[in-house]
Parts: sequence; structure tokens; C-alpha cells
Amino acid sequence: MRRVVVAGLAAVLWWLLAVPGAWAAVVTRAPGVPGDLKAVEVTFTGDGGLVMHGTVLSPARGGGARPRPGIVLIHGAGTGTPRTKLMGEAVEFARRGLSVLVYDKRSVGYSLFERSYAQLAGDALGAVAALREQPGVDPAKVGVWGLSEGGWVAPMAAARSRDVAFVVLVGANSQQPLLQQAWAVHAGLRAAGVRGRLVDGTEPDLYRVLADGELFPEPYYDPAPTIAAVRQPVLAVWGVHDLLTPARESSAGFAEALRRGGNDHLTVRYFADADHAAHRTPDRGVTRLPELAPGYADLVGSWVTDVTSGRPPVSGTSGPAPVQAVPTVPVPPVDWWEAADVQAGALVVMLAGFAAYPLAALARRVRGRSRRPVSAAARLLSAGGLTVVLGSFGYVMYAVMTGAKLGSPGPLVAGRPVVWLALQALAVACVVATAVTGLAWWRGRAGVTAGERVRLAALTAGGLVLVPWGLYWGLLLPGL
Repeated sequence: MRRVVVAGLAAVLWWLLAVPGAWAAVVTRAPGVPGDLKAVEVTFTGDGGLVMHGTVLSPARGGGARPRPGIVLIHGAGTGTPRTKLMGEAVEFARRGLSVLVYDKRSVGYSLFERSYAQLAGDALGAVAALREQPGVDPAKVGVWGLSEGGWVAPMAAARSRDVAFVVLVGANSQQPLLQQAWAVHAGLRAAGVRGRLVDGTEPDLYRVLADGELFPEPYYDPAPTIAAVRQPVLAVWGVHDLLTPARESSAGFAEALRRGGNDHLTVRYFADADHAAHRTPDRGVTRLPELAPGYADLVGSWVTDVTSGRPPVSGTSGPAPVQAVPTVPVPPVDWWEAADVQAGALVVMLAGFAAYPLAALARRVRGRSRRPVSAAARLLSAGGLTVVLGSFGYVMYAVMTGAKLGSPGPLVAGRPVVWLALQALAVACVVATAVTGLAWWRGRAGVTAGERVRLAALTAGGLVLVPWGLYWGLLLPGL
């Protein structure tokens, strides 16, 4: 039942997890390869026996008889993401003397509601095995590079196999996925000027309900134990203007987990004027340019060369401090009274009660049996209740969908969106209308027919449920 009733919330994840409409069966070949590089098309077996397709880019000349280091690129979130999305990184890394395998991400077993980081790590290890077999590649010098969601996958692949020689992370998270996503939207809305209960309570509570309704896959995955199991050298990169990852907290989490596991080989580098993917950004992380941050590709090339040549990596942190305007927002699992099933039940009662009142009146009018309502407040409760429930649901969806990177909440008054303030005022009016309708029904009960009693009972039930529901979501807390 919860999937059917709460599935409307899926639109949030569709936007925020950046799911493109691609299929695993579609093979995306590399675009025109620069003349200083050569490309080889490869297939390999991913987790569960899935046949996957990729491209290996390598320098066209040079290297002599000395085998090259290799690096496998692991995508961020999105089903069936084509390899072309990371071709810019692949080209630049190959120009630094590496053989780079970039592959089309799976969509089989990976969707809006379903994914497994362990399965994605299996795909990455299949790619590592394929790259280790390529001519000119030193099989002992192949590592992994993970972007965003790939920052959860790459450490898992490294912890599972010693065939992985090193780990490079970009825009990675040492927090749970649900915590990271709630933070990104929370930070985006606050950057747009939103204050109060909507951003500090309603938004994170929405993600908690999504997780409980199984609409957010792997919400409480804890990456710390996996990171602690990584023994390979790690290079972790963040753009100073990363608006999708709490960079300060993430870097500290990686350092702590690796230290706890006895791994002191962590190099952290922040890049100025760079976004979540370490690309250049002209507007503090909102827009991503095609170019990588100056010095980023050079760092990856030199760091990998040093690590795979037996020279210990330079551990430590360098670069300008990242901009993380707000700390992460706690998103613990829901209690029983705020669970997705309870929320779905409340929505059903309210929508049914508010909608049944005008529909019954319409049916009576068609049959020529219309009659005056027990109170004009009943009409206000019906129309206002529907507006509050559907309007607040729609507005919160909109605010959350546009909240990542930079929120678009509309006009604000004292940090409160005008639309939300209007919905709050209407919600208060509906509570008053519930009381007035109930009182009028009681006073005129002798003249109320059985059918009218059913209609009024459904309407007032919706109004009564609106009270705790509105308090939970902040609609009945006008000052917050």
C-alpha cells in the first residue's frame, strides 16, 4: 500500500538523483578521440554476469616498454549513465600518461527505488580486471576513481580486492546517503534565504518519510567501516564550491575512518573556483563548465605516477578551505507515528473527506435535491482543506526539487516563502472552520439526514486529521 499511496514522492528523487532515460542495452561508443590518444572498445563482465561496455583511452605515443598505470572511472548517481559523461576526465587523465577505462553504467538492478553499492563495486572490479589485461598496462598499477556516488563505491571495491592499487575520490561523501542529500537541499534553500520550520524541519522530515516509504535506496548506508577497511593510498579531491557534498565534514570523516583503520596515506586537495565534480564554475558551484579545475588533472597524473612507482604519497591537506555554509542536518529513522504508512493514511482521510463534500453536493444538484450546508464554514473547510493538502504537497515537492545547489522558493517575507505563509494562513482557517462546522452540525443535528451526517463526518474527520498533520509538517506553526 505504501508504494501506491506515497509513490507521488518519487518525483523528488527523479530530479535529485539525476536519473537520465538511458538503457543498459544501449552501447555508447567514444566520440572522436583526440589525435594524441588512442581508444580501444572493451566489454567485460560486471556484477551478476551483466555484460558491460567501455572504452580504454591511452597515450598514442611514448611510454616505450614500460607499462603504464591504469585507472577505472566510476560514475556518480544515475541509471545507465553513458561513458561520454566522463570522457572529459578520461581524456585529460590519459594525456597525463595513464590508461583510462570509462564504461556505461548499468541500469539493470539500478533505478529510482533500487540500487546496491556492493553491486556497483562488483561492476568496478570487473572493469579493473579488464583494464589489467590491456596491452601496455601494468596490472599491479591499476586503481579506481569515484565521483559523488562513486565515492561510496570506489572504497568498497578497494576494500574487497588487492587488485586495486590506489583510490582517487572526487566530491565523495563520508556520510550516509540520506544525510548528504538532505544537507544539499537544506543548504540550497538556506542559500536562497529560506529560514524557519520549512527548511529546518519539513525538508529533512520529508527525506525521512521517503526513506521509510522505500523511495530512497540505501538511505542509511554507513560508509565509515568500509573506508576504514581501505589499505590503499587515497587521494580525495573537493571543489571549494561543492554544493552537493558537505566537503568539510566529508574530508574529516574520511581522515578519521582511514586513521581508525591504520591507513595514513590520505592526500586531501581542495580546488578554488571548482564545483562538485572539480570542474570550473563561474558562479560558486551552480553552473558546471566543461573544463576541469586548473591543476586537477596534473595532480591526478603525478599522484598516481608517484604512488605506483613506489614513492610514498604526500599525505596532508592543501588548497583553500571549502565553502560549507551550514552543517549537516540529522535525519534519523522515523518513529511509528510519523512513518510513511501513517502519513499515507492521513492523506487518504483528508483528501477523501475534503473531496467527498463537494462531490456529494454536485450529485445532489444533478438530481435536483440540493440543500443548504449546515454552515458556510463547511464549504471553506472543503475547498481550503484540499488547497492546503495538495498545495503544501506540491510546494514542498517543488522546493525540494529546486533546492539542491540553489533553491528557488519564490518571494520571501522574513525568510519565509510567501506561498508557504499563505498555505499556513489557510491551514489555520481550516482548523477554525472545522470547529465551526462541528458546532453547527451539533446544533442542527435534528434536521440533518443520514446521508448528510456521513458527508459531514468525513469532512470533519479530514479537518481533525489536518491538525496533527499540519503541526508535524509546520503548516500550523505560523511563527516558524
